[in-house]
Amino acid sequence: MSASLPGSRALPDSQYDLSTYWGRVRHTAGITDPRTLLVGSAGLEQAKKLLIAYKQGQIPSMTPELWKAKKVVDSTLHPDTGEPVFLPFRMSCFVLSNLVVTAGMLTPGLGNRGTIAWQVANQSLNVAINYSNSNKSTPLSWSKIAQSYFLAVTASCSVAVGLNSLVPRLKSLTPSTRLLLTRLVPFAAVASAGALNVFLMRGEEMRTGIDVFPAASKAKHEGVPSPTPALEKPQRAEFEAEEKAAASESLGKSRKAATLAVAETAASRVFNSSPIMVIPAVVLVRLQSTNWLKKNPRMTTPVNLGLILLTSYAALPLALAAFPQRQRVRAESLEEEFHGRGGEGGLVEFNRGI
Repeated sequence: MSASLPGSRALPDSQYDLSTYWGRVRHTAGITDPRTLLVGSAGLEQAKKLLIAYKQGQIPSMTPELWKAKKVVDSTLHPDTGEPVFLPFRMSCFVLSNLVVTAGMLTPGLGNRGTIAWQVANQSLNVAINYSNSNKSTPLSWSKIAQSYFLAVTASCSVAVGLNSLVPRLKSLTPSTRLLLTRLVPFAAVASAGALNVFLMRGEEMRTGIDVFPAASKAKHEGVPSPTPALEKPQRAEFEAEEKAAASESLGKSRKAATLAVAETAASRVFNSSPIMVIPAVVLVRLQSTNWLKKNPRMTTPVNLGLILLTSYAALPLALAAFPQRQRVRAESLEEEFHGRGGEGGLVEFNRGI
């Protein structure tokens, strides 16, 4: 993430107002933009050099080129470690990585073995994504990763196989309703297991806590108007960034902050999967009544995957923006050791993860 780059001059968090939901949506759409995946190591290094030049005062103001460089860096580097996230596990690759697994889960006539195999693949991907994008102030041992992985796989497979067995027994339903429910089964398993996966993979954070910091200028992080309202937005963002002091030392580790961070991340996973569970399945059932799909039944799966792809790209920034990535809470809402130690407005902040 750009904050990890050297330089005493702070970068604005975003060119959008992060205090509003739609501001966060626009910001998140940049972080999840799949075009950033096409930037190779040379492009990343060039983007980092531009941002370092700004942070060291060699570039006077933010420009479109700098905002583009910041988008590349923020979508590639982990905010805690400053290291690149492995490409398939970046949030900008989230939709594409999941589409591969989704295609497998939608294969006709899988049976229980096939269902289990693809659920294992799905949970393996979830584990990798959740681990790669989690808060890194609390390291997770390999034994904990393995334990969480097997629990998540067991839960998801149980849901998927159980629902697959239940739907055919619902004789009172019409064939079209049963068909719709059958199509929803893989996604119901994904949604329930996806949320559980977050709790299992990040359980160590809740047990030991994550680092919290005194909140810096609220305007810096949330786009609240600064004492210089006459300035244009880009100028104000730079002014607010200049006000931020050097990175604060951690106040300590908070279990309550970790629980909030994990719960919000799990909720965002449910928000993301819910429209993908419903919209493509409902639209596909309608399309299957058209003459075109009746004459071209082989196109059913490609059309379904296309609907899932479009819905996924639309839903992802909407879901991830539900909560700020850099979360802020009152110091008094955490453990007693943090009371009275907040920064701006008595607040503390922490990286929620994504």
